[in-house]
Amino acid sequence: MTARTDNAVVIDAPLDLVWSMTNDVASWPRLFSEYASAEILEERGDTVRFRLTLHPDEQGRVWSWVSERTTDRDDLSVSAHRVETGVFEFMNIRWTYEPVEGGVRMRWQQEFRMRPDAPLDDAAMTARLNRNTAEQQRLIKERVEAAARAATDARDVPVR
Repeated sequence: MTARTDNAVVIDAPLDLVWSMTNDVASWPRLFSEYASAEILEERGDTVRFRLTLHPDEQGRVWSWVSERTTDRDDLSVSAHRVETGVFEFMNIRWTYEPVEGGVRMRWQQEFRMRPDAPLDDAAMTARLNRNTAEQQRLIKERVEAAARAATDARDVPVR
């Protein structure tokens, strides 16, 4: 059995800005609240391998893992998976972007299975991911929309 999550947010910003900001892995610690660091390990064409490190949890533990993601700008999609799976047997993520009225719909679909010895089962991790994804997507929406407003404001400043 495979567990799944499916979450989306509409970001009121130009597609190119949404795409560039959300696919700049090195800048993720400024875009997501949960990441302390994002280290690029390797880049091959449209594929990047990177290490994400979370801020310490309530018990002071620091979680880190290596993932790989491949962007497809023509298809407006990203396919990713954890290379170092940790508590997961596997974790695959698909991001899609769709121009819609009011901006760009950014959708994250995750498929995973927890290891039998993991501290959470599939249902508990699904609930956790759904809560966390909603929070992160809300933050990303705010930050990308703020960048879009700043770019618009800069263009509207008269030149003297």
